[in-house]
Amino acid sequence: MVVIMEKKKVLLIGDSIRMGYDKYVKNYLADSCEVYYPKDNCRFAQYTLRHLSDWKSGFNGDDLDLIHWNVGLWDTLELYDDGCLTPPEFYVFFIEKICKRINVLFPKAKVIFATSTPVIESRFTAPHFSRRLNSNVKKYNNIAVEICKKHGFAVNDLYSLVENVPEEYYSDMTHLYTPEGAQLLTDAVIKAICDTLDIEYREFTLADYENVKEVI
Repeated sequence: MVVIMEKKKVLLIGDSIRMGYDKYVKNYLADSCEVYYPKDNCRFAQYTLRHLSDWKSGFNGDDLDLIHWNVGLWDTLELYDDGCLTPPEFYVFFIEKICKRINVLFPKAKVIFATSTPVIESRFTAPHFSRRLNSNVKKYNNIAVEICKKHGFAVNDLYSLVENVPEEYYSDMTHLYTPEGAQLLTDAVIKAICDTLDIEYREFTLADYENVKEVI
């Protein structure tokens, strides 16, 4: 008798950092999981909160097994020296609501929050128009981690993973869309998912895929 194992359902939510690894996670886990993610950039915390129900509507999310999500880089964006796009007290408010909304929309899912990755501050060539500071990224990560842990969510600390990598891993001041950067982040996300869902893990390598340099 052949036993067909039902695939796990996984949802990836996040900003353009997520968009650099989502397709690789989907391909890697194809035999064991159905991996879903929005086509759009999930942007800042308020945007994520507003669209959670929309993203769920694309599939049957009632039996979702795991959600891996990140938010924060858009929230720390500074324009015209007027502070972060989302003030810290508002970020607390939105992260709290997102956590509660996730539990309402995906009551059976295990949840992993991924911290925002550091930026290369020196590459922001117009600091008085648009910039991000790692001091703010760390501050907002700490806010989110504290709230997420309160709700029983696990944490995938991508900030610490990336903090000391060579600049060559970056494709610009914010993104790790190089083969080295994409491989590093993808492997960390895959491992977190596999460990949480008790799926056999093997190290991910971009060399397994064609068009390695065509990272989104």
